[in-house]
Amino acid sequence: MRRRLAYDQGKEMACHKELTSRLKMPVYFCDLHSPWQRPSNENLNGLVRQYLLKGIDLSTIDNQRDPGRIAHSLNTRPRAVLGFQTPEEVFMDELSKLGDALQI
Repeated sequence: MRRRLAYDQGKEMACHKELTSRLKMPVYFCDLHSPWQRPSNENLNGLVRQYLLKGIDLSTIDNQRDPGRIAHSLNTRPRAVLGFQTPEEVFMDELSKLGDALQI
């Protein structure tokens, strides 16, 4: 389901060569201060901020329930970029196509 990854140039990607090798897919780096190079990520960050406001004390978040609730809400929310389908619908459709292709 993955074809490529795009990351900021942070120190968390110091082992990007190992990641590329293990996943067998290329890792690309966005230019500094260029959020338009990863618009889906920036859009998702904005959606998450509707639930987790900037500056919130993350120690108050229930580590199991809250992230799952947020993820479910975001994955079942229609998106214009997906033709007003939900990410969950698009993902399941792609899985179905993959399953059909593997049965040939």
